[in-house]
Amino acid sequence: MPATVVSPPPERSLAIAQARRELIEGESSPRARGAACVDSWITRSWQRCIEAGRRPQQRVSFDPVSRAAGCDVAERNRALVSAARPVIDRLSRAIADTRYFAILTNADGVVIDVGNLPGGVDLSERAIGTSAIGTALAEQESVWLHRGEHFFDDTSVYSCAGAPLFGPRGDCIGMLDLTGVQVVERPELRHLATLSARSIENMLLIREPCELLLHLAWPGSPSSEATEGLLCIDAGGGITGANAAARQMLHQPLARCEHALNFNDLFALPLHMMFDAARRGDAVLEVPLWSGLRVQARPRRGGSPEGASASSTRPRLRDVETELIRKAVADARGNVAEAARALGISRATVYRKLWRGRSAGMPD
Repeated sequence: MPATVVSPPPERSLAIAQARRELIEGESSPRARGAACVDSWITRSWQRCIEAGRRPQQRVSFDPVSRAAGCDVAERNRALVSAARPVIDRLSRAIADTRYFAILTNADGVVIDVGNLPGGVDLSERAIGTSAIGTALAEQESVWLHRGEHFFDDTSVYSCAGAPLFGPRGDCIGMLDLTGVQVVERPELRHLATLSARSIENMLLIREPCELLLHLAWPGSPSSEATEGLLCIDAGGGITGANAAARQMLHQPLARCEHALNFNDLFALPLHMMFDAARRGDAVLEVPLWSGLRVQARPRRGGSPEGASASSTRPRLRDVETELIRKAVADARGNVAEAARALGISRATVYRKLWRGRSAGMPD
């Protein structure tokens, strides 16, 4: 059943209206308390709109950028859109009955992917005033806005949640917005937008070319997509990317570092031990940090998506060998001794290699 459109609680509507009179229209009163009921990032956005010479009564037009600029935006954000689409597909199932929809923008607030609006539309604060898009990008944190918290009267029919998106180096590269028109207030969408944004960031990072991808967690803590740190490392130990969880765990912003960070700057463990563990494939190491803390690290060999695709389609020598032995046994109608003679190896070797293939998940 579709959600029934309802108004916000009367006291909240009154507080927002009072805040607008105090901060936008300049009304002062000894009993004025509306501004205290509105989040500070909203009042900062209102102030920026006023300083830009805007008035709430001005008409808002959702203008696309030029064709050339639109093509440039699409090309520059191809990787972000690709990483976001599977996440937005999952997200769309969660909000299917709410009449909200997802919008993906670049760091300038220009739409790069959306369900039912054309791409290339400028939804930045300079274009449409206060919204989740402009405030999330300005504040670089997740936000929720409802109806009259938008600056312009024309946009007061919207309710929206927004979360910024950060690239592998920690710089803001865009934002994810969940918007509804004349809908029930759903402030819990702020949490959903935040989790979805982290999923998009993780997808981007996993696709980064690197030699080693470290999955980090605190010892004894259950790992999840929202809490697991991801760290990209090149062949020389240089740290080329990290997700938000890893940056927080290691207290390293990356984007604002004065010099390139190296594995040895953070971990009190030789880098070759991580590569050795990655080759074993299933090792989880408890690794000391120079800070005195310890983290659990699960290293995996990295690589570009193209490289990963090529390696996944190229058969391993061990698997080819096992398959040849299985074929020889089949040709000998199950007679292992005859198959061993045909291959020039012992029966024990046949049994051992067949058992190894079966335990590794080879089909019967």
